[in-house]
Amino acid sequence: MHQRFALPDVGEGLTEAEIVSWKVRAGDTVAVNDVLVEIETAKSLVELPSPYAGTVVDLLVAEGSTVDVGTDIVVIGDGAAAATGGAAPAGGAQDAAGGAPGGQDAHGAQDAEASGATLVGYGTREGAARRRRPAARPTSAPATTGGTAGAAGTPASTTAPATPAAPASRPGQVLAKPPVRKLARDLGVELTDAVATGPGGTVTRADVLALVPSAPAEPPRREDRRERERHVPIRGVRKATAQAMVESAFSAPHVTVFTTVDATRTMKLVRRLKEDPEFAGVRVSPLLLVAKALLVAVRRNPDINSTWDEQNQVIVVKNYVNLGIAVATPRGLLVPNVKDADAMSLKELAENLGELAATARAGKTQPRELAEGTITVTNVGTFGIDTGTPILNRGEAAILAVGKIAQKPWVHKGKVKPRYLATLSLSFDHRMLDGESGSRALADVAAVLEDPARALTWS
Repeated sequence: MHQRFALPDVGEGLTEAEIVSWKVRAGDTVAVNDVLVEIETAKSLVELPSPYAGTVVDLLVAEGSTVDVGTDIVVIGDGAAAATGGAAPAGGAQDAAGGAPGGQDAHGAQDAEASGATLVGYGTREGAARRRRPAARPTSAPATTGGTAGAAGTPASTTAPATPAAPASRPGQVLAKPPVRKLARDLGVELTDAVATGPGGTVTRADVLALVPSAPAEPPRREDRRERERHVPIRGVRKATAQAMVESAFSAPHVTVFTTVDATRTMKLVRRLKEDPEFAGVRVSPLLLVAKALLVAVRRNPDINSTWDEQNQVIVVKNYVNLGIAVATPRGLLVPNVKDADAMSLKELAENLGELAATARAGKTQPRELAEGTITVTNVGTFGIDTGTPILNRGEAAILAVGKIAQKPWVHKGKVKPRYLATLSLSFDHRMLDGESGSRALADVAAVLEDPARALTWS
């Protein structure tokens, strides 16, 4: 019996994902919840566990391929049936409701809930009806050596099992193993051009190599060796970011205000906290106090923590703060958020920010950590930049950018002195906030950074 595992929706309505790396190979034995594959969605890297126990029969999608949700990606055989030598009933089995064989419904979609396995990043909905998974239709009854009776009651053959027939390809599909597909991509040739010589019409490595023209008789000229262009596929985080930024830029009227702040006291507090035993083992940075200052500003200016509901024609002011932090990662810009950051102590906020950034840079951020943000901080100063005009995260009213904090000449108590200065900018949605509201909020952030004690005295 073979079960076909289809790519599930591991996020919030995601429609596709890229197969990044397979964690199993054909012939491997897997248990329920063993990791099969790592995929990249529009939001994050996710590991998919197996909903079945058995033997991996075939990997249907090559690494680097982008597939739609609901597409079969791996076939897992029932190891127990093979071990006992029991012949499967001819024609497969269906449940009483007339379900289709192979663990799929009438539309070919995998019934993920029936497996009972909870995938990383999402789980079975509470109260969801559980349907019994129909039995799979075997491609052929396995031959045995133990005298199991055939359909007519005669002993089964004692010869070695015959090689199973290769699965039939879909229209336009080329049969090839993932390593062969990768080789074709690396060589820049099309599998459809290959003459298949493998079993059942499978394209082999030799078939792919036969498509490569012979090396030129003389080496190419120097100018021919240089790659003149590099084409980067638009997918994953980059694709999602592009779509979100275009939608935000052309749906929300952006306004940005700026201010320069004397953050000398903030820098002194950062140094004291690093030496405080209470914060031992916790990463303390100026960004921590910038985040705290923004939380204070939200408390005093709640309208900057809101969203525009076009359908119901209301502005939804959030009484909680899911604080997003823009993090540069090898996969692109991610904005995970700290849930209920406004209810945390300074130490709790530091711990959560550190864990959030480390998880993002390791590529392990899950979709739930990227969802439901209410306001965002982006630290462009980490790149040595003074400031910027950030684009709003979709659905949010404001985003704060903080530039590099550096010593510069500044008039302090009537004298020019070296002080730690930083430029702040606040972009906001002019539908929800006017110039006064946005400016007051930014002024409050600056005031807390100038004198961190205000975080304690301001209600």
